[in-house]
Amino acid sequence: MAKTDSKDGKGGFVQRLTPRDVDFAQWYTDVVTLTDLCDYAPIRGCMVIKPYGTAIWERIQEEMDRRFKATGHENVMMPMLIPESLLLKEAEHVEGFAPEVAWVTQGGKETLQEKLAIRPTSEVLFSVMYAKWLQSWRDLPLLYNQWCSVMRWEKTTRPFLRTSEFWWQEGHTLHETAEEAQDETMRMLDIYRQVCEDELAMPVYMGMKSESEKFAGAVATYSIEAMMQDGKSLQAGTSHNFGDNFTKAYDITFLAKDGRLTHPFGTSWGTSTRLIGALIMAHGDERGLKLPPRIAPYQVVVVPVAQHKEGVMEGAKEVARRLEKAGVRVKFDGRDTVSPGFKFNEWELKGVPVRLEVGPRDLEAGQAVAVRRDTYEKTVVSLEGVVETVKGLLESAQASMFGKAKEFMESRTETVKGLDGLKEVAQRGFARAMWCGEAGCEEEIKAKTGAGTRNMPFDQTPFAETCVNCGKPARYVMYFAKAY
Repeated sequence: MAKTDSKDGKGGFVQRLTPRDVDFAQWYTDVVTLTDLCDYAPIRGCMVIKPYGTAIWERIQEEMDRRFKATGHENVMMPMLIPESLLLKEAEHVEGFAPEVAWVTQGGKETLQEKLAIRPTSEVLFSVMYAKWLQSWRDLPLLYNQWCSVMRWEKTTRPFLRTSEFWWQEGHTLHETAEEAQDETMRMLDIYRQVCEDELAMPVYMGMKSESEKFAGAVATYSIEAMMQDGKSLQAGTSHNFGDNFTKAYDITFLAKDGRLTHPFGTSWGTSTRLIGALIMAHGDERGLKLPPRIAPYQVVVVPVAQHKEGVMEGAKEVARRLEKAGVRVKFDGRDTVSPGFKFNEWELKGVPVRLEVGPRDLEAGQAVAVRRDTYEKTVVSLEGVVETVKGLLESAQASMFGKAKEFMESRTETVKGLDGLKEVAQRGFARAMWCGEAGCEEEIKAKTGAGTRNMPFDQTPFAETCVNCGKPARYVMYFAKAY
């Protein structure tokens, strides 16, 4: 466990965490390691997500899956291996993923006649199966999603942010018309926004990716972009309109209402365990994780103080029981091998939103002490009204964390009209600029400033006539930023 120092007057802080303003990247690694979220696997670029990290991912899954099912989507499970001949059918898709594909060439002692790709994504498998399953317009829409892991042979890896194998969900749908496919693409993008903003307390910018940044094989790609505390962008989710690109490549047809045999229109959308990395970098501090109450595996930790004294353990357990019965996710820490101060430090490090301290004097007075992780504010809580008070603290913390993150993002987003301004703003946040839309200019901007295109907001009201870089007529409002 990390060492603590009580000289700050706030109950101690974690010394072993590198300060964010000294080395943000090292601070991130310290948090991931010390909070026991994951460990490095004995496979190149892979990680083992440990119980606490898995619990956070399960909370994210739960909130997303609920929304998926509420909009008519069903979960399926596809194989992880894709025959090379099937993968090659969609040329643009293959070209986009070719450098990252891992191949299986041997099964047991037998050399395979055809290489098998470990799925980098599952468009191919869904397309092949849809070609079998779809017959008539009455079968549409097909609204399927799967929760799985995928593998992409990344050159540089960091836990949660970029690993060779990662866990995610990938939705794949088919629709009768192009308009329905576009509606689905936007609906799922907004579900991602809801989860990030309402559950993770992390504001995002929604918009369309540039032509060169869109998903391989898509007609259009849309993203949500979140701002981390170092001012960099993190792509938190993407939603793709495939048009009929994949359905033509894989010969997916259906009998339309007018009797014609025609191709449906497809979409795909995904988010991943990278959201855990986003949570860390959007909210964490020098004491470690700072989890929004709605996504935290434990919303409250109950810590008995002087637990060897008569009645303390029983009283503290009763407080925990009442909170659990009211639907609050509670951790009761009754360990007798470490001090209360050690427990305080450990649960602050793990980001539990509210700590309840229950000691003998508290029980005599019919109260407990509540400490909020996001603000370190202490509140004396009546045991009689502990459930209502704690629920209020959790809601307040959730709103406060979102408000603070949104204020930070907006304060680090600036409209610029020249390349010097773009370069300066990109050192600390998002630059909103007019852009000509040409790929060569996009590459030139990144080479000159280090900032790439993130997405084009849906409000495309122009504020300048010429491109921020090349001086040609501007076509788009674009967010530029450095990114993970």
